[in-house]
Amino acid sequence: MREIGAKTVTRAKYFSSYPVANMRADDQTADTTQLLLAWADGDAAALDALAPRIYKELHRLAVIFMNREREEPLLQATALVHEVYLKLIDVQNVALEGKAHFYAICAQMMRRILVDAARKRAASKHGGSMGRIHLDDVAHLNLSQENDRQLIALNDALDELAKGDPRKARVVELRYFGGLNVQDTAAMLKVSAETVTRDWRLARGWLLLQIRGADTSNASGLGS
Repeated sequence: MREIGAKTVTRAKYFSSYPVANMRADDQTADTTQLLLAWADGDAAALDALAPRIYKELHRLAVIFMNREREEPLLQATALVHEVYLKLIDVQNVALEGKAHFYAICAQMMRRILVDAARKRAASKHGGSMGRIHLDDVAHLNLSQENDRQLIALNDALDELAKGDPRKARVVELRYFGGLNVQDTAAMLKVSAETVTRDWRLARGWLLLQIRGADTSNASGLGS
């Protein structure tokens, strides 16, 4: 089941080759940190200024990774998001709850970046084999082209799940696309770790059924 467990995933060298000097100046980092703290403290307007900064850097690193990793297209979401966190935020002045909020923003953006890329690639292809979503291993995202339709199916299934149970959908987004662990997810959603574990288990089972259903539907369509 855990086919990717033995593979070498995203290496530190891919996330340590961007000189800090080329990133934002100290005052901009401090400003971004203050925006994060303000949003974590309940200032919804701070997110409007914070989100574009995070999206720009996350998108930049994600594109670099996707362009380099064709032979081993396994992205460790936590490593990439943490790299963005270190580059944009004054970590010494942000508590764990603030970090969890930052990861939560990244989870949403990571989902959008990866699904948009998958849709573009899928639009240029017809048929082809199907990859397999591994919701049992939340640290690794398979970015192979064979996995594109599965990723799109997961995204669509998450949208459906959010209509009936938004918290469970949020748990999956935070853990799968953001790389948050159970404890950080619980802190972000202000629920217990037991609740997160239960939500993850139930949501995972439901989503896998939906994705398999999408596979069957696509296969029938291709064969007709």
